[in-house]
Amino acid sequence: MTAATTQGSASLAKMLQILELFSETEPVWSTNAIIEALETSRSTGYRYIKTLHEAGLLNAVHSGQYTLGPRIIEMDLQMRLTDPLLLASHGVLEDLVDKIGHSALLCTVYRDSVLCVGECRAPNSPENRFSRGQRRPLFQGAISKVILAHLPHHRLKAIYPRQRDEIEKAGLGNNWSTFRANLGKIKKDGYSLTMGEFNPGVYGVAAPILTDQKTALGSVGTAWDEKERRDVDVEHAVLAIKQAATTISERLMETEGH
Repeated sequence: MTAATTQGSASLAKMLQILELFSETEPVWSTNAIIEALETSRSTGYRYIKTLHEAGLLNAVHSGQYTLGPRIIEMDLQMRLTDPLLLASHGVLEDLVDKIGHSALLCTVYRDSVLCVGECRAPNSPENRFSRGQRRPLFQGAISKVILAHLPHHRLKAIYPRQRDEIEKAGLGNNWSTFRANLGKIKKDGYSLTMGEFNPGVYGVAAPILTDQKTALGSVGTAWDEKERRDVDVEHAVLAIKQAATTISERLMETEGH
């Protein structure tokens, strides 16, 4: 790789960092604030902003004020219509809600976290629960732990030294051997069951969506509050979720085979 190529890649990565600035709490950014956050020259900052604006990834709402752009909405629609994981889950999440009476979630791994990509809400379900577009730590909650347990060995080896403290805080082990043993149990069970890891008294159950190499592409999960619902048969919920994950996995493999 030439020096020019390396410099170009670094510049592109720096420009894309602008999109990471926008959040629910800070949805609007000024030109000056963006340049200051990027710690770059004004000329470079203006060029980055202009490029992203022309691509539709930024939208000018006031003079020198920007939000995320309309192209992102188009891309989200394209994902909803074409993403293989979402397509393979059609009807499965709805059936799961019918069987167990709780909202069903479809998640995938994203960086060192888990991202919700699909959901089917049960009637009267809480609106503040995990939903599409939100991320959670890779080490907390059933939907995360069941993915983690099925990641390739080399990826776990890379994650462990980088996230050792978080892994220990999550109760997954204070050394590599214990960490691997705890993940091995989840992998052997074929599901993860957690209690109160995000909200007191809330159960979480999830099963992995697997490739033909038995590594995780994502997970299917659900949660319920034991105080609100005392009629939940945990064993029934586990079986239903495992079957849902198996169905999605098989559909994905069939698609890849054609």
